[in-house]
Amino acid sequence: MIGNNWFECKVAAEKQTDGGINKVFKETYLVDALDCVGVEDRILKEVGPFCNGSLTITGIKTYKMAELFTSDNDNADKWYKAKINFIIADEKTGKEKKTAVAMIIQAFDFEDAFKRLKEGMRGTMMDYQIAAIQETTIMDVFPFSADDIPEKENNVATEDSAE
Repeated sequence: MIGNNWFECKVAAEKQTDGGINKVFKETYLVDALDCVGVEDRILKEVGPFCNGSLTITGIKTYKMAELFTSDNDNADKWYKAKINFIIADEKTGKEKKTAVAMIIQAFDFEDAFKRLKEGMRGTMMDYQIAAIQETTIMDVFPFSADDIPEKENNVATEDSAE
């Protein structure tokens, strides 16, 4: 996969409520992009059509995570962050060393997140422990897509353009 530069993007988006009133909602998204410009472009493309008014990007920062577990289940509309400690034995001292990593899981509820994490970690060769799983405020995650790379302009002159 190209990219794997994850960014957390916070936006203020004006949307219509069920009562028909426009209201500004503060939302968080995760975007896999080459740079901050790519994040802005992707947010405008993905979130913009759902806004009835303004869409303001209020912040972009890098987001470190080791793994993303998505779901095909339409009911899995929440995003959970898991803290995983990989346990490594230090050969010199004989002590165990823990290395913490973050993983993001799309799930229906906490139990589903735990189950999907265990399934995703199946086959892992290293010892690990699940230190925490918590629901996030992330509204959606936009993985990198080849469509996100802008096409280069063709600067080659053709016969028609040379005349």
